[in-house]
Order: sequence, then C-alpha cells, then structure tokens
Amino acid sequence: MVVRRVRRARRALTWALVASLVLLPMSTLTGTAQRRTLYWGTSGSDVATLQWRLQQWGYYDGPIDGVFGNETAEAVRFFQWYNGLTVDGLVGPETWAALGFPTAPPAPAATPAAAVADPGGTVGLLARLVAAEARGEPYAGQVGVAAVILNRVQHPDFPKTVAGVVFQPHAFESVSNGLIWARQPTATEVQAAVDALNGWDPTYGAIFFWNPAKPVNPWIWTRTIITQIGRHVFAR
Repeated sequence: MVVRRVRRARRALTWALVASLVLLPMSTLTGTAQRRTLYWGTSGSDVATLQWRLQQWGYYDGPIDGVFGNETAEAVRFFQWYNGLTVDGLVGPETWAALGFPTAPPAPAATPAAAVADPGGTVGLLARLVAAEARGEPYAGQVGVAAVILNRVQHPDFPKTVAGVVFQPHAFESVSNGLIWARQPTATEVQAAVDALNGWDPTYGAIFFWNPAKPVNPWIWTRTIITQIGRHVFAR
C-alpha cells in the first residue's frame, strides 16, 4: 500500500510541477506570506489551500472543505514522511515551505489592501474568486459574484464556510484550472469582496451565476433567473 502511494505521489508531483509552470506564475507558488500553523481541528481557507495542494500532488483524496480532520492529518503526515520532514502532523513554516508556500513576517509597510488580500483570509479568498470569475465585469457584477458565495454559505444545500463553497469540487472553473491562484486581486476586487461581506447583494439572494455566451450544463437553465449584470446571469 505504501509503495503504491509513493509511486502515485511521484507521478502526481511530476504532473503538478509541470502544470504549475504552465498555469501559475512562480511568484504565486513561492511568494512569501504570513501563514498560521495548522493542526487537527483547525479550519479556514488556508486549510483548503493545504488540502488543494496535497490533492494536486497526490497525497490527499478527501474533500477540499477547509476542515483539518483525520484524512487531512493522515495526508500531512504522509507528505512529511515522504519528504524527510518531522512527522508531527503540524503544518508550520517548514511544511508550508515544502508545499511551495514559504512563510515570512508581514512587511512593515504593507498597505491595508495588500493585507486584506492575503489568500489565507476570507476577504482574500473572496477577492481571488472575484478576480478569477468576474474580472472586467461591472462593479456590481463583481460584488454579485462574491455575494453568491456568501448566499451559498447560508443555503442548506451548500457547505457552511466560504472556503468550503469556493473549493467545492467542480463548483467553479477558475478553481479547477488554477486561475484563482494565477490572478492577483486588484484593490477594486478586494473592495467588491468587502462590500459583499458588509451586506450588499445586487443579486437579491442568487446562489448561481453563469455566462450565457459560454457552454454550460443545460440543467442550469432550469433555475429561476433573478437578474443579469454585465455578462453574468444570476439565479436561485
């Protein structure tokens, strides 16, 4: 079993490294940021980032739900063992760095927008999704995309955290293809996330959005359309 997992991890790691060169700028993968230590029982978008990377490299087969449970802990320990790290199940600076996410203290002169856009935070994750899904859209449409995420968190059919919604398998193309990490949010996209968190919902409760000009699953047209902003249709 261990041998098969090692072989699978090697194949997945090779594929992921090649894919990262094509899809993601090196600064996205290796840029330093302040990151908290993760352990069993923690949750949040940084846990989802951890799960995503472990899954991409073949160490993790569970859901990307932002919850550090038994499956995530087992994957972390296996990753640590395979890479010669201390096998303690804690994701601290050494393990973050081995995963391609070095840590560093925040820069003294960091602007508020730069701090807010940290991908480990809720605002930062929302801003990244806005950047990936709605760049070039009207401002109200960008807020609307963020509002859809928050509406899903409150809906019984979706995960109960922002990270869980964003990283729900196959929910967003920009997550599946890595664009969410390739695009750095602008100040406007960060503000759109903040406005949505502050209660502005120009979609009036939508839980779906799509671009009618692009191929979509026919099922989506069975939803009740509420409004259209820019190129996106919003529905419940």
